[in-house]
Amino acid sequence: MDIVFSSTVELAAAIATRKISAVEALDAHLAQIDGHNEAVNAVISLDREGARERAKKADAAQARGEAPGPLHGVPFTLKDMHETAGMKTTVGFPPFADYVAKRDSPVVARLKAAGGLLMAKTNVAIMLSDWQSNNPLFGRTGNPWDLQRTAGGSSGGAAAALCAGMTPFDVGTDMQDSIRLPAAFCGVYGLKPTEHRVSLAGAFPDPGGAARSVRLMSCLGPLARSAEDLSLVYQIIAGPDGSDTDLAPVPVEDMPKLDPGTLRIAFASSFPGFPVASAISAAVENLARQLQSAGAIVKEAKLPKLDLHDDLEQGGALIGMMMEAAQPEPPEEPTPVSRWFEALARRDRSILAWDRFFENWDALLCPVAMTTAFPHCEPGTPVQLDGKEQSYWMLPAYGAFFNYSGHPALSMPCGQDGGGLPIGLQLVGKRWSESRLLGVARAIEPLTGGFRRPPGY
Repeated sequence: MDIVFSSTVELAAAIATRKISAVEALDAHLAQIDGHNEAVNAVISLDREGARERAKKADAAQARGEAPGPLHGVPFTLKDMHETAGMKTTVGFPPFADYVAKRDSPVVARLKAAGGLLMAKTNVAIMLSDWQSNNPLFGRTGNPWDLQRTAGGSSGGAAAALCAGMTPFDVGTDMQDSIRLPAAFCGVYGLKPTEHRVSLAGAFPDPGGAARSVRLMSCLGPLARSAEDLSLVYQIIAGPDGSDTDLAPVPVEDMPKLDPGTLRIAFASSFPGFPVASAISAAVENLARQLQSAGAIVKEAKLPKLDLHDDLEQGGALIGMMMEAAQPEPPEEPTPVSRWFEALARRDRSILAWDRFFENWDALLCPVAMTTAFPHCEPGTPVQLDGKEQSYWMLPAYGAFFNYSGHPALSMPCGQDGGGLPIGLQLVGKRWSESRLLGVARAIEPLTGGFRRPPGY
């Protein structure tokens, strides 16, 4: 058994049936971290001894015949933004360098209650504010496919650790493509659930107990190496938890087993006026043809009549207003409340337009980012796209539309570009339809080839 590249589902089953022990699973991942993390720099705040002690306790509990949870004995990492008791939570920001929360966030508590063994945090962009994972505390994360290229951000450490076999799953945050873009760059899977599906309580270090300002557009979701693993972790962390009052009491369903021939897929190889690498648009069109050959109903998408450029601007404005509210000192001229309500009304129109679109489709297939992994650079540096310079700030556009609309979206690997870098494509579905969307992704996996192990790992 290749422990470090086994799926979460396979690891949990192997531990439950005593084919391997929790200690063996942990030690294999620690050895992989020891062998590769110096170069990749994905894993930080490693709790080696604490994790080993928890693994021994997990094995002892199983020996006593105690019923294991769905993650019993499975080691995992978490993006360095979840509040965790006994472990630093820094978001790569020097003032938080020594911050340790008094209790676990609801998401962390659920993963531990399911039997998971937290062993480390993964690197991020400073304050989760860029599409490269680099910060003054822990430095820069490289892409395992090419260390001179970015793993993406802000969940770049999570995606790189998965890609390199250092962890079987992680949980990131996504306000502007921050799960899906690094997943695409590293060739793994990442799910942004419907807004208000997974608790945001404790999803950012809060030493002073300030009022939570980020209540819209941001989502927590899993990263993994298969759609089945995404579904397992998603079902554990989703749903009301008694802490985040915004969570909707919508049932969290099992992932259905779908036949590709029953699917209804709309596709868009690009969005009007938005750049995308030719290799990515070609991958969308090729997968659409494969799905059609498999019997699916596949049509080029007639997108909602929206000003997508304006949607991006409005999304940025909403984020700006939330960040303004988070400042310890209010600005001299604070944004009027009337502008906040106007922004919400504008957003409602976009949400409803996409709701109408998804009445006819199981999923929209489209790009998740405008390019594959690009070389490390200073934020704001133009990005080369098919020999032409494009704005750095357009990197997350294809994903950010669905942060603005709140719809569930996932990134899945779909082959490689001419330079051997992973291509990630995006599936978007109806609000509250994560389980079906994951079922669509699993049905498509045989056509895409799924996760590929990078050379040298």
